[in-house]
Amino acid sequence: MKRRLDCLKARCKVSWLLQLPEKLVHCLFSSLVEQLIGKCANCPVFPGSYSASLSPGKMFLVGLTGGIASGKSSVIQVFQQLGCAVIDVDVIARHVVQPGYPAHRRIVEVFGTEVLLENGDIDRKVLGDLIFNQPDRRQLLNSITHPEIRKEMMKETFKYFLRGYRYVILDIPLLFETKKLLKYMKHTVVVYCDRDTQLARLMKRNNLNREDAEARINAQLPLKDKARMANHVLDNSGEWSLTRRQVILLHAKLERSMEYLPLRLGFLTGLAGIASLLYLLTRYLLPSS
Repeated sequence: MKRRLDCLKARCKVSWLLQLPEKLVHCLFSSLVEQLIGKCANCPVFPGSYSASLSPGKMFLVGLTGGIASGKSSVIQVFQQLGCAVIDVDVIARHVVQPGYPAHRRIVEVFGTEVLLENGDIDRKVLGDLIFNQPDRRQLLNSITHPEIRKEMMKETFKYFLRGYRYVILDIPLLFETKKLLKYMKHTVVVYCDRDTQLARLMKRNNLNREDAEARINAQLPLKDKARMANHVLDNSGEWSLTRRQVILLHAKLERSMEYLPLRLGFLTGLAGIASLLYLLTRYLLPSS
């Protein structure tokens, strides 16, 4: 493909189309992808461009969260069984700090090699101890990892978009605590259960005494507060069959939404136009072999 492009660049009379700076080409493509989930942040060529947040007609994202022992993982499994696209932000966060990735290199530069395990992976416990009760260091770490997390989220979202999914669920544990991604969500969902149920489940699941279990629950934003901020609440306080039914009904409601169909049709039309142009350039401007 590279040889073909080089040949086209050398022979094509409209070669200016192919002489755009690499940074500009990358930025234009990134902006196209980022338009699916919101603002193009820190654009080096068009600062502040594509700043529109999500609204009807834009990409359809659903932010899902819960609390410790609320049953969020089980709910996610039901959505996946129903064929939904799910992106786990925690998994992405672990992925972007692996050796060889930019965030890994920057973390080592900033915090030193003492945050590394013998195999080169980031020692999450040591790094956590370094930023514990130190807001400046925590903010510095976030400034390194969050842009990389957003990039990976965009890539995954774009893949699902092209595959024709109606909506994409983002599993975000701290959705309401950080509020960083709220502006990108068309819908927000909380997996809720009452405090007594949450406490009993946590004690049983983790084999904790009441004091330790309460301490872990108190360290999080209360589920009742999250429920007040969410568009949809899945109450997992009772029988699992009732919760599963709630998930199925919510999925059906979201599937009926046509909110971002115009965007997909417009994008695919534009993609077809670009493909046609490239075909014509290749067909008529390159010498036949």
